Amino acid sequence: MTTMNDSETLYGSRIGVDVGRARVGLAATDPAGILATPIDTLKRDADDLSDLHRIVAEATERNAVRVYVGDPINLRGKKTASTDDAHLFARQLAHLLAAAELSTQVRLIDERLSTVSASQKLHQAGVSSRNQRSVIDQLAAVAILEHALMLENNTGADTGTLVSAEQEDNSDG
Repeated sequence: MTTMNDSETLYGSRIGVDVGRARVGLAATDPAGILATPIDTLKRDADDLSDLHRIVAEATERNAVRVYVGDPINLRGKKTASTDDAHLFARQLAHLLAAAELSTQVRLIDERLSTVSASQKLHQAGVSSRNQRSVIDQLAAVAILEHALMLENNTGADTGTLVSAEQEDNSDG
């Protein structure tokens, strides 16, 4: 359980999302928001948004209170080629969650080194680079989620940048 804003206790599952150009990794916590586990790797679907709809279904099924979407910024804190794509994905997800009448928050969270960390863990476990593709996105999502949980627990405050369904595209700044 995490205390937010010194007065409310946030109880509920959280979902971590690693957005890539070809695949989307998913991870989720238990209802107490303690243990992050991999869920699935989805194929990106910019046309029908089936990937986003699957995340909404997971949020519904798990009664998720938060979805953390990895914010791909570089080590200097600057935007990368994937930053605008991840921000658009997060806004679309916030819109679909609101349309489904869910109060689940979408928050962008720094994902620096999440894929590198996942790859290192797989290598240490003896998984060859060739065989990592099927699970690396899920483990990156776990890393994103664990980072968010650590920040929540250490600060006792909301973490990441809140994304709203009504938010405009501010990607030119």
